[in-house]
Amino acid sequence: MGHTGKTNWIAWAGASVILRYGLAFASVAAALGLAHAFLYFRLPQPFAAFALTAIAITFWYGGTKPGILAALLSCLVRSFLFESEVNVVSRVLYNLVFLIFALLMTRVTRVRDELEVRVAERTADLTRTNEDLKLQIAERKRAEADLQASQAYLAEAQRLSHTGSWVWEVVGRDALHLSEEWYRIYGFDPGDGVPDWRKRLQRVHPEDQARWQGALDQAIDEKSEYEVEFRILLPDGTVKHIHSVGHPVLNASGDLVQFVGSSMDITQRKLAEEALRQSQADLAHVSRVTTMGELTASLAHEVNQPIAAAITDANTCLRWLTRDHPDLGEAREAASRMAKDAARAAEIISRVRLLFKKGTAQRELVDVNEVILEMIVLLRGELTRHSISVHTDLAADLPQVTGDRVQLQQVLMNLMLNGIEAMKEMNAGGELTITSQRGENSHLLISVSDTGAGLPPKQANQIFNAFFTTKLHGTGMGLSISRSIMESHGGRLWAANNTPRGASFYLSLPIKDEGHE
Repeated sequence: MGHTGKTNWIAWAGASVILRYGLAFASVAAALGLAHAFLYFRLPQPFAAFALTAIAITFWYGGTKPGILAALLSCLVRSFLFESEVNVVSRVLYNLVFLIFALLMTRVTRVRDELEVRVAERTADLTRTNEDLKLQIAERKRAEADLQASQAYLAEAQRLSHTGSWVWEVVGRDALHLSEEWYRIYGFDPGDGVPDWRKRLQRVHPEDQARWQGALDQAIDEKSEYEVEFRILLPDGTVKHIHSVGHPVLNASGDLVQFVGSSMDITQRKLAEEALRQSQADLAHVSRVTTMGELTASLAHEVNQPIAAAITDANTCLRWLTRDHPDLGEAREAASRMAKDAARAAEIISRVRLLFKKGTAQRELVDVNEVILEMIVLLRGELTRHSISVHTDLAADLPQVTGDRVQLQQVLMNLMLNGIEAMKEMNAGGELTITSQRGENSHLLISVSDTGAGLPPKQANQIFNAFFTTKLHGTGMGLSISRSIMESHGGRLWAANNTPRGASFYLSLPIKDEGHE
């Protein structure tokens, strides 16, 4: 508090004391004046009544001490100005009345003050309670506004992500909550009420109902979460792909009571995945066609050999038949060799046509060793042209794998051509080694090793990236496509440098099909 403020407070307090004590003198003086006025008009002298009134007024408005002062002043005035009218007993009685009245007014004033304090405290409490209520109401309004905003944001997020939330009871399968987006995905009208279990089940595609129901039953039996993909069929014939995730809710006794979760419409993702698979298949086909185009000269030489041999055998057969004494035995052997050469040429052409063929992936049982030998035959001309020898170490009695034969041929052809490319500039030629054996975890392990320059330094991890290449005219797609093919078969493709030189590429294929079509 500043000096000026303190001075003002002292002045106000002093003025208040003067007014309260001044009230005692003024009220008694007023009582005296009224008493004299009554005497002037010869009315009964009522000073005692007027004095009591003055005392009461002073006590009530001035306080206890000014009231006592008023009582003393009344006694003095009554003793000195009106003593001739009454005897000593009367004066004592009057004084006693004033004293008793003063004591009563002291008690009344004290009770009044206490009551005012309690009323003030109660008023303050009520004021604070009222303020608290106002704050609570304001906070509740803010919370309701925030909740509405959160619900609006959640609904918008669900709409954008095509995800609907739900809660359903295990007993009776009744839905307790279905979000707006869930209704939109499943094609129900919220205005028709909550659809029952039968109606929700009817939305599941007939071909997927058993799998969907099995996932739910297993989750209920195990009190566990479930995650399942299925299709739904809308009344207008629209088919949607749904990815649903459920979480169990247990009560205090550990009993399963509810499932809470979400359902996401993944139709667009499925369509995109199918388009991507088709694009990858088209790209793989283009890669095969491009590779076969590059090998045209080698393939022509490879096909020309059995054809030339067949022509020679045909001429030999004719000579044995046109002699004066035809030698049918020799002619038969020549014709047999001619048939074998023709069959060999036809086999080579058939394999080339198979690699050129474009179509959807078809899974079948494939003999890996047989595919390896087919590729060696197909690339024999290229190997011979660059003086590269081939060494094979193929384990006998290997189980067959489930896969697409053409795609596996493409992978092996890419790896063998990469090995030839790495060794063709070497003066001393090179050696391509191909092995097959049983690997770990029910897998077959195939390796294609060369004695070339090895993997590029500091870039070994990039060779499987699309468009990365170390060749002058390479596209950088061969190894990327090969790895995609292996992953689609549930297998792996990786590479490592050899010691002292060269590189090895390893293929791992599951004996039991773990891929997907």
